Amino acid sequence: MSPYIYILVMAITTYLIRMIPLVFFRKEIKNRFIRSFLAYVPCACLTAMTFPAILYSTNAVISGAVALTVALITALCKRSLVTVAALSCAAVFATELIIRLL
Repeated sequence: MSPYIYILVMAITTYLIRMIPLVFFRKEIKNRFIRSFLAYVPCACLTAMTFPAILYSTNAVISGAVALTVALITALCKRSLVTVAALSCAAVFATELIIRLL
């Protein structure tokens, strides 16, 4: 099959996924449960996509887990995004050095 057919099928699928809710749900959603559910969907999708990448983007899963732990702790301490990222990178670097020495 031609790559253009694949691209066309993906474009149509992507368009339909975005178009169908707009066509069928024209009124404002007033149900409080559904509104709160829809508010959390982007966070859940982002978490599902990034969590495996955090663990498996380093040489060892343990260094990814250490960086995730450092990131969670610094984020809970209300540090800036740059601080969280820098400390997580430092944690990966230190953990990889320790693993290499052992």
